[in-house]
Amino acid sequence: MPRILRLLNWINIIVDILVLNMSMVYCYYTFLGADALLIRQIVPYLLIVNFGWLFVQSYFKIYDNFLHRNSVSIYGRSIRAYIIFGFCMAIVFILSLQNDFSHFLFAAHAYFYAFTYIIFGLLLFVNRLVLLIIRKTQRHRIDNIKKNVVIVGKNHSSLTLSHLFSGNVASHYNVMAVFHDQAEVAFEDRLLYRGGTDECVSYLKNNRVDEIFCTLPGVSKEGISVLMHEADKNLTRFRLVPEYYDYFPGNVSIEMFDNIPVMTGRPEPLQDLANAAFKRLFDIGFSLLVIVFLLSWLLPILALLIKITSPGPILFKQLRSGRSNQPFYCLKLRSMRVNAAADAQQATKNDSRITPLGAFLRKTSLDELPQFFNVLLGNMSIVGPRPHMLKHTEEYALLIDKFMVRHFLKPGITGYAQVNGLRGETKTTEDMAKRVEADVWYLEHWSFLLDLKIIFLTVWNIFKGDSKAF
Repeated sequence: MPRILRLLNWINIIVDILVLNMSMVYCYYTFLGADALLIRQIVPYLLIVNFGWLFVQSYFKIYDNFLHRNSVSIYGRSIRAYIIFGFCMAIVFILSLQNDFSHFLFAAHAYFYAFTYIIFGLLLFVNRLVLLIIRKTQRHRIDNIKKNVVIVGKNHSSLTLSHLFSGNVASHYNVMAVFHDQAEVAFEDRLLYRGGTDECVSYLKNNRVDEIFCTLPGVSKEGISVLMHEADKNLTRFRLVPEYYDYFPGNVSIEMFDNIPVMTGRPEPLQDLANAAFKRLFDIGFSLLVIVFLLSWLLPILALLIKITSPGPILFKQLRSGRSNQPFYCLKLRSMRVNAAADAQQATKNDSRITPLGAFLRKTSLDELPQFFNVLLGNMSIVGPRPHMLKHTEEYALLIDKFMVRHFLKPGITGYAQVNGLRGETKTTEDMAKRVEADVWYLEHWSFLLDLKIIFLTVWNIFKGDSKAF
């Protein structure tokens, strides 16, 4: 492997630390001057901030497996680390005031920390871009460095592994041989088949093999013990691959409970405490910004207009299904005339219950704004499956297999289904099934970048207009 690729992780770490310190020193000179006493004062903050960044990057593992991770994953982890690092910077800033808020009034300290954070962020992502370009130019050298592997056993897993390693040009594995004890040899394995599992031992001794993939079932317990022993003697790593396709035909996640592996057929990124905490922090920060800078002046205006144009309350509170199917009061600006069917009947196109102002509120999604208070209270998230009326949850749970799976998550103000055209009235069970499918996909593929994309598309659709918003 080229030396530059071997050192890429270290280059990444060192450059990040350099640009962080350069940003701090530059901003310190710019906003706080070059007084010798002040320069000595910056040293403790340099140490605190550097250790803060090292801790955050270690927690999010932004440098791990940099050579082989895709660019979306690299930037995703970097963004999360950068945002959390911002919270650390804010704490250091507050401590640096030392109860003297006159510093803040002159704004020199505030400018110092704000511009340090901004400049570091820009240089951080420029560094990522440069290193990704270097990696891309050297990709052919990475791809030529493949591990020699053999596959033992014959079942669905062994065939899938063989196809995956042999058919994927980006694979880092070179399948040298296939061994199994079944009489029938598949057509695609004839070129690789070298005999029964017993013959694998002599093959290990006579060939350079980096790893063995032993698939179960298909190899006896005694045969596995012999292969593991011989693999250790020949400096070959031994991998055991269980057969699970009869139970989980899709993706599988494996957790370790002490030394017991437990499989689940549905990956849930938000089951990870770090992901869940990060999403909650984002929800709190985003909802506070909206409440303080938008709702503080817009809600009184809309409330007055609702009162003038239609008798009844300003807010419409409705029990809806939340996470774990726990009911909560979902808040909306009232867009309909007060009616007895509000808790049972969905809004339809040209619904006579909708007021003229309500039609505008629903078309622009302004009626959903009070749900930012739901987010702040913890009942909802910014992004997630839209909450349904309790009556509809009971009905569709009996009709759609995976309907209740969506309740593993907090409901959202907007969601993956909504930005993909699956919003509004559900006229048929098929319409609801498509929405549920999108919600389950979001549950299995959550990432912070996906949330940002959904938020952007939601805002875009508001300005562009949505035919299903009524």
